[in-house]
Amino acid sequence: MEAASAEFDTHRDLLYALVYNVLGSVADTEDVLQETWLAWAAAPGRAEVANPRAYLVRIAINDALARLTRLRRDRSIYPGPWLPDPMLTEADASEQALRSESVSLAMMVVLETLTPLERAVFVLKDAFGYSHPEIADLIGRTPVSVRQVAHRARQHVRQQRGRYQVDRETWRAVTERFLTAAIGGDLNALLEVLAPDVAMWTDGGGLPGTARRVITGRDKVVRLLNAVTGLADGLDAAFVEVNGGPAAVLYRGDAPYAVVVLDIRPEDGFVRAIYNIVSPDKLRGVAATRPGRPQAAPVCVPEYPVPAGD
Repeated sequence: MEAASAEFDTHRDLLYALVYNVLGSVADTEDVLQETWLAWAAAPGRAEVANPRAYLVRIAINDALARLTRLRRDRSIYPGPWLPDPMLTEADASEQALRSESVSLAMMVVLETLTPLERAVFVLKDAFGYSHPEIADLIGRTPVSVRQVAHRARQHVRQQRGRYQVDRETWRAVTERFLTAAIGGDLNALLEVLAPDVAMWTDGGGLPGTARRVITGRDKVVRLLNAVTGLADGLDAAFVEVNGGPAAVLYRGDAPYAVVVLDIRPEDGFVRAIYNIVSPDKLRGVAATRPGRPQAAPVCVPEYPVPAGD
């Protein structure tokens, strides 16, 4: 059993990253890894397995596929926009090697529009570099069918998001400008950083008053931000990395209040999407991460009023 545990630990980071990118949920990822470990520990002839890594990935990815099908049903009745659990990837976060494999939060939102099979194939092929024959072996499909699924998934992702990379310094600078304007209630400064077609997602996990739909259009987003400016009193920001990109954790005192991630247009540096995570359940993963604090206070449960109709 010690040998089985050591072998599993060798591949745990890879398994975690793969499953998290398929599911977008930390709790469900941990459940899949637990099930994978139990299956591995109970496997007959485990010592004769020629490729333990492939064996474990096969168990984990198929469990994740089945679980994602069930999760999609739950997310269809989620109270408002659903966003992935934020995964810290800054240098001093734990499990940095694992977490740096996470795709961006904006990309994960796009992946939510794929079928479970398309998402799994896309993650395996485009994020982790598995070949079509390798994926076919992992999920019990033919290489030809996997190639077709991968093509459909890639086309869909490109239509939704395209291929680009924003300079990280620009990304960080725009994030700072946006937060300074939003917290300070500077409407003119907000108008200078937001794209005309900007969309704002707020995942409140059912908190009273949080927006139950995606708010689109610069004027509507500015009105929403202006309406909640009073709530920003006493908030301060810690700039971190979430899912491989610059982001901010807003704190009230020592308690995390929100995680804010921006999606930046590469051609002009305007903000085209704002992902605002205020669900207390999703903030627990950042509750003990405030720089300079050995332990953060419990998660802050914000009052978050929204203008009528939004």
